[in-house]
Amino acid sequence: MAFKLNISVSFICLMVLVLATGSYGGGISIYWGQNGNEGTLAETCATGNYEYVNIAFLATFGNGQTPMINLAGHCDPYSNGCTGLSSDIKSCQARGVKVILSIGGGAGSYSLSSSDDARQVAMYLWSNFLGGTSSSRPLGPAVLDGIDFDIEGGTGEHWDDLAKYLSGYSKKGKKVYLTAAPQCPFPDAWVGNALKTGLFDYVWVQFYNNPPCQYSSADIANLEDAWKQWTSDIPATKIFLGLPAAPDAAGSGFIPVNDLTSKVLPAIKNSSKYGGVMLWSKYYDDQSGYSSSIKSHV
Repeated sequence: MAFKLNISVSFICLMVLVLATGSYGGGISIYWGQNGNEGTLAETCATGNYEYVNIAFLATFGNGQTPMINLAGHCDPYSNGCTGLSSDIKSCQARGVKVILSIGGGAGSYSLSSSDDARQVAMYLWSNFLGGTSSSRPLGPAVLDGIDFDIEGGTGEHWDDLAKYLSGYSKKGKKVYLTAAPQCPFPDAWVGNALKTGLFDYVWVQFYNNPPCQYSSADIANLEDAWKQWTSDIPATKIFLGLPAAPDAAGSGFIPVNDLTSKVLPAIKNSSKYGGVMLWSKYYDDQSGYSSSIKSHV
């Protein structure tokens, strides 16, 4: 009898341990595409460090412009040179990594002039990167998992429309994941309205280049307050802590590994919406080894 009881207690303890460690387990999201010296997309996924890879960026679109992808030194879209990425995308997806196209960026030329413009852009994204068909798919035939809104310019108009139109394509079979990378001051000036739709799966908030809400060595309160506001006010599936992967990756906001693992993550992981950490970018992560250092803690 006592032997059976011990087995039961051990089993219960094991289950509690599994639940405790699994409840707040997060993943790492990375941006890839803006530096030709960061390795291939397939190599990025093969590290095993990332659950999500954002291909950056579709930097030109909307307002009557011909959409154009910009992947820095990786390939030349003007000569259809990026279609070879299709095999890399499939390789990533075979490893269970979600591959997402990031639209916008800090230096792009983009805006939406109307709801109809948003509908046209959604149709273009569906046909050329997602589950639709087009004779001119810039990344080849591979079907990406979703679209990331990294909107840092233009206006805040009609991004909610774009989210609604893109979300509608999920009804055609494969789910279209929607993600966003707002700045940490709340609400975000560009995608604040879009995030209110509740259509976004993952929101990686940029807790850098924004001193009022980012971490400083003396104080975690500003970051913690902003985190609580994002997780309580935004109806997204998961919220991620967006960080520079190295001191040189941003003007400010880098968090040393020890500070992240001992102070910051313990303060935010108790949220049911905690999804993990987003890093900018693969190139800087290669320099610092940041993702490898934090992976077991995320």
